[in-house]
Amino acid sequence: MKKLKLALLGMGRMGKTHYRNIQQSSAGASIVVVADPLYQPAAGEFGPEVSFVRDPEEAIAHPDVDAVIVATPTDTHAGMVEKAIAHGKPVFCEKPLDLSLRKTAAIEALARSRGVKLMLGFNRRFDPDFIQARRAVQEGRIGKVHIVKITNRDPDLPPIPFLKTSGGLFMDFSIHDFDMARYITGRNVIEVFARGAALIDPAVATGANDIDTALITLTLDDGSWALIDNSRKAVFGYDQRLEIFGEAGMIQVDNNTYHRNVRADAAGIHHALPLHAFPERYARSYVNEIEAFVQTILRGEEPPATAADSLQATLAAVAANRSMQENRPVKLSEIGLD
Repeated sequence: MKKLKLALLGMGRMGKTHYRNIQQSSAGASIVVVADPLYQPAAGEFGPEVSFVRDPEEAIAHPDVDAVIVATPTDTHAGMVEKAIAHGKPVFCEKPLDLSLRKTAAIEALARSRGVKLMLGFNRRFDPDFIQARRAVQEGRIGKVHIVKITNRDPDLPPIPFLKTSGGLFMDFSIHDFDMARYITGRNVIEVFARGAALIDPAVATGANDIDTALITLTLDDGSWALIDNSRKAVFGYDQRLEIFGEAGMIQVDNNTYHRNVRADAAGIHHALPLHAFPERYARSYVNEIEAFVQTILRGEEPPATAADSLQATLAAVAANRSMQENRPVKLSEIGLD
């Protein structure tokens, strides 16, 4: 069986995660070159079969590279993807593709016109619990879906310097939820009504011109709704829950906890806290998404999370921001590519 040879761009948190997962878990791929202009690898860190270079374009153009993983900072994603497309190499890119709708649409069109496979890192699509929930919806187990509720709360507020460059809560954080609403229901978002505030720390507003807490209502194209609540700080852990309510029943996906023990005593019923960070909660999904990308290339199939999906999620994020600013529901059809 052929093994796909990959170039990994970026050795930040996600780059290291992908490197470890591919080298330890992938049956269909291996990394042959890593590129990061700022990273200082330890002696022998990559081993003799992996080259390390400073220039990402050198890694993309490497003659042994079949496909590219982009895990660089957000503001470099578009440039890296364009270079991979120019070399005709399939590319996996962490979300978002770009903070600009126009740029996102242009890259999606470029990849399509060149016939280059482009997959986006919407990792929650590859979480086993969410996959099972989606399958149950597709099989009609709860009938027509009326309401989807998505809870997405981080355990800790990121540093203000990060928030300044993140693109804002809706683009950096809620974008996963916009994609999840489409993934679970199989429907498209047509309208967004969003409210947000800096309830955790006023510096989020004054120092980063951002919000840390939001409530969002999505109207889907069949008249059903998705309700999203976001917070940058849940003191009890990484709060990731999903509820799908339909005419014939309901599906709930609860938090993953450190253990499943339940202890009862005179003081009450005690459960373990949710896992504290996304690398723990979505450890399996990060393995699954890269393996899905690899198998997509090897089998000549379409990626399961495309640039078109990224464009739809980005449109919803832009609409959410406008809705919050104008205090009204905003239809996606109102949003231009400027």
